[in-house]
Amino acid sequence: MLYQAWQFYGRWCRSSSPFIHLLTLTVVTFGVLAPLICHQLLHSYFYLRHWHLNHMSKEFLEQNQQEGQAALHYFETLQIPNASEAYGSHIFQPLLLVTIITVQRRNDFHYVLQVASRFHHLLQKCGEHCQGHRILLCNVESDPSSHQDVRLLSSFFPMVSRDRTGENPDPRENQFEKEKQDYVYCLEQSLLAYNPEYILIVEDDAVPEEEIFAVLQHLLLSRFSKPYLRDALYFKLYHPERLQHYFNPEPMRILEWVGLGMFLGPVLNCVYSWATGRPSLSWPIILFFALYSMALTELVGRHYLLELRRLAPTLYNIVPVTECCTPAMLFSAPSARRALGYLKGLHCRQGFAKDIALYSMLRSKGENAYVVEPNLVRHVGMYSSLRLNDNPKLL
Repeated sequence: MLYQAWQFYGRWCRSSSPFIHLLTLTVVTFGVLAPLICHQLLHSYFYLRHWHLNHMSKEFLEQNQQEGQAALHYFETLQIPNASEAYGSHIFQPLLLVTIITVQRRNDFHYVLQVASRFHHLLQKCGEHCQGHRILLCNVESDPSSHQDVRLLSSFFPMVSRDRTGENPDPRENQFEKEKQDYVYCLEQSLLAYNPEYILIVEDDAVPEEEIFAVLQHLLLSRFSKPYLRDALYFKLYHPERLQHYFNPEPMRILEWVGLGMFLGPVLNCVYSWATGRPSLSWPIILFFALYSMALTELVGRHYLLELRRLAPTLYNIVPVTECCTPAMLFSAPSARRALGYLKGLHCRQGFAKDIALYSMLRSKGENAYVVEPNLVRHVGMYSSLRLNDNPKLL
């Protein structure tokens, strides 16, 4: 039966016109196969939001709550190091200082414990390659003593706190300005405490990926030797997946998209020619397959194509930055000092948060900044410290 079906398919391919073949392929791909396969992919245009979003959001929150409890158990069972092991030596200059900026949030998710436990585990796993790395906690809760998770972490990591309990509140200071001032404080304290070569400022709901230190090792010791990267103001290690599509007003992504079509067009034409027994290359068919592959990758989601770059640190991409967002930002020591000067001269407000403020400096100050793709952290904080939401969703 299968042999007869294959014979029928072969005769149909040889006898039918290319127009019929390609029309059939388009209808089957975009009308049947892709919707069936991709309807649960969160960052795909085929995602059926009204079917899946509520229960996927609920499952994510439940899973994240379990991960918070696991992180709490991690530190409760971890042997408390002596003071020299916990705080490390301030004498030598670290290559990389990971500064975790944190405020008190919902206790049941233990966001900062998730981030700290993951970094601690990955540093232990990295071994001698990461001996030049340190972790610093920056507690910016208005009343630092009320942050319960930080009290637990203070036995394992050095900590600085922005204590404002005795200060009179500034009537001009809104939540966005406070967040900027907290960021400035943590960046400044990172430089003062360790004077590292590089500072990775991580917000307390940005959990590092497994390969983060391997990729950073490659970037710091190899890729950043290029002058245009070495002098960058900052590097973002996270960009929201929903904003990673090709159809975006970013020239580099459009070039990448066209390049993908130019590569896959001839490749798929060769496969088509082999399957139908027709002449090797035809420009109209190459153009069709170029547009076909471009449409398919955009609709399925560029995010999922980027995941293939995780195969090796050398495959990670560095492209010009966009304005959103700041869960994980890498600064060199000189660029951190420049960023501090810029931020201190700006006042943040709704619609002009610290990420937009930093991005606005690029053009006005003649600076450059870049984003690393794919993301090196996962943003797990569905409960924001700025925007209250009792029923958060993944999208």
